[in-house]
Amino acid sequence: MEITDKLVSYVAELAHLKLDDAQRAQAAQDLARMIGYVDQLRELDTEGVEPMSHAFPVVNVFREDEVRESMDRELILQNAPAKKDGCFLVPRTVE
Repeated sequence: MEITDKLVSYVAELAHLKLDDAQRAQAAQDLARMIGYVDQLRELDTEGVEPMSHAFPVVNVFREDEVRESMDRELILQNAPAKKDGCFLVPRTVE
């Protein structure tokens, strides 16, 4: 793939970057190196290699949902500044 000034300008515009001439030249070199690396990866034989989403095994660390006994409602509400019908009473925030 040929890296042109038009392509560099397009990528810079997508990234909302303002590049001067020196930065534009450096960006063209960087893009060429990146594309060269991808081309090099395409040469690899990946037959039989299973696709993966992470380099390390990822496991779910969440616990199973279990119904358990909760705290006593009266104990929770005993320090509440205001309560009504077994719930915290708070000032109205929406009119």
